[in-house]
Amino acid sequence: MDEKLSKVDPKLLDLLVCPLTKGRLSLKRDSNELVSERAQLAYPIRDGIPIMLVSEARKIED
Repeated sequence: MDEKLSKVDPKLLDLLVCPLTKGRLSLKRDSNELVSERAQLAYPIRDGIPIMLVSEARKIED
């Protein structure tokens, strides 16, 4: 999993925001996702590419 994460450009991660809220995202290495706390959504990273589609995001359950 870390191998795939290393393919994501750190500069790109700094620029990405949640498409729904336009808020900051945090990288969750253990689940290979970018998380929007405000939207309660986790966007997957597949083959080193963040999938920034709300329809592809996983809803975070409390």
